Amino acid sequence: MQTVETLNEGLKRAYTLKITASDIDARVDAEVKKVAPTIRMPGFRPGKVPANLVRKMHGDALTQDALNTTIQEGVQKLIADHKLRPAMQPSVSLEGEFAPGSDAEVKVELEVLPDVPAPSIEGLKLERLVIPTDESAIDAQLAQIAGQQKAWSDAGEGHAAAHGDQVTMDFVGKVDGVAFDGGTGEGMAIEIGSGRLIPGFEDQLVGVKAGDEKQINVTFPEDYGADNLAGKAATFDLKITKIETAGETKIDEDFAKNLGLESLEQLRGILKGQLENETGGLTRTHMKRKLLDQLAAGHDFPVPPSMVEAEFQQIWAQLEHEAGHEEDPEAAKAELEKDRDDYRAIAERRVRLGLLLSEIGQANGVEVTQAEMNRLIAQAAQQYRPEDQQRFFQYIQQEPMAAAQLRAPLYEDKVVDFLFEKAEITDREVTREELEAAIESEEGAVPHVHGPGCGHDHDHKPAKKAKAKKDEAAAEPAEAVDAGAEDEKPAKKAKAKKVEAADIEPAAADAEAVAAEPVKKAATKKAAAKTEAAEGDVAEAAPKKKAPAKKKAD
Repeated sequence: MQTVETLNEGLKRAYTLKITASDIDARVDAEVKKVAPTIRMPGFRPGKVPANLVRKMHGDALTQDALNTTIQEGVQKLIADHKLRPAMQPSVSLEGEFAPGSDAEVKVELEVLPDVPAPSIEGLKLERLVIPTDESAIDAQLAQIAGQQKAWSDAGEGHAAAHGDQVTMDFVGKVDGVAFDGGTGEGMAIEIGSGRLIPGFEDQLVGVKAGDEKQINVTFPEDYGADNLAGKAATFDLKITKIETAGETKIDEDFAKNLGLESLEQLRGILKGQLENETGGLTRTHMKRKLLDQLAAGHDFPVPPSMVEAEFQQIWAQLEHEAGHEEDPEAAKAELEKDRDDYRAIAERRVRLGLLLSEIGQANGVEVTQAEMNRLIAQAAQQYRPEDQQRFFQYIQQEPMAAAQLRAPLYEDKVVDFLFEKAEITDREVTREELEAAIESEEGAVPHVHGPGCGHDHDHKPAKKAKAKKDEAAAEPAEAVDAGAEDEKPAKKAKAKKVEAADIEPAAADAEAVAAEPVKKAATKKAAAKTEAAEGDVAEAAPKKKAPAKKKAD
């Protein structure tokens, strides 16, 4: 096989591979000898079919397979011999029509990763904004949980329901006078004013009394989860079985024990830990952004246009998707179009930072261990249905790029942690409000990538509506810092979860009220279980479906 370089310009490379007819014929002959013993043909004993007949019968298919295999091996050898580091999958095309018995010319085009200059990681100075633990914040969290754990008592005969009261009812939902699947239930309890039912439902409960029968009229939202109900007018025939008022919930030892804990001190400790994790995440976000800003300012090198385009398309697709859900999608997309160049600049910054972090990690022995990778796979598998989890494991094992995609966020975090250890860090105590304001204030300028004297302002301020999205995009590198994952985008990291009563309440907790959510998901698994027999109180007006896997695993 002959190789000729036809382009070497910047990061672009192009080659022509000439595969001779004799090379292809030799490979076909070898394949014929291999498959001949398995060929059956009338008039010949098994395994005794002459090679020339096998070639006559299957020659075209064998020739095509031989050509494809030779091209694949040729491209791999080209990359190895020239020590190329492709940024993306090379483009491989056959020049002209290939005829058996003739030579084949193959054109290979690719972009290579740049030679990243030795990263300068000495002299990094960072300020860590620390939020001290505030007992008043814990008290506020306790009050919030207490509000979710209201003690209800019978309001008494003749009491007219008001906002804040809990109404228990049986109901039958109908569209065009016909009861719909999932719209019938018994014993559903709902707090008036909780906002959990479809708009207009709870307001019509004001004034009802125990024993009342009432029909109300509502309209399902246009974006309701069940297509057969979205935007439809409906009636609900209600039978009110109980009215309850909320009593004061005391935050004491018994309150904590009712949540399944040993003491109020243990509950406060849990809340303190969660608050520290949450504020610690804000602190890390601020410090990481400052770190990335320093790295971006101190390093400038060309990046592969194909990687920038791939990153830009990912950003743009997400923005267009979000714009499509605005009140006026066309206007939102038109406004977004004005910032296209800014987002492309952000994509370039993110790719450059991703390559830079990759170089730093590889140069300093940062790696994701197999044990850590196993935990990542197990965690990711939880988002799939049980019957799909094994297929997901197999998919990760068979697809190196999928594994790299999964590994990338953790690899990036480990590189950032390594740089934190190298940096000189000073602490400063601030309030949560001050830290959030600091994060917001530093989100202003889109990275400037033009040369000096270009005539542009060096703070490209985004439009107000797009500012938050643009800042978020600019704040992170491309999530492809691990080797070989540059063109893939990993799943988003899960945000820290605030404590809710449902997180710590015992199985016996009275939580059925949270089951009736027609738009939002049920707040607790227990609540959903308690209402399963009702087959869709108002909250479950849409027919229940089996949750699909979030991604295809095959």
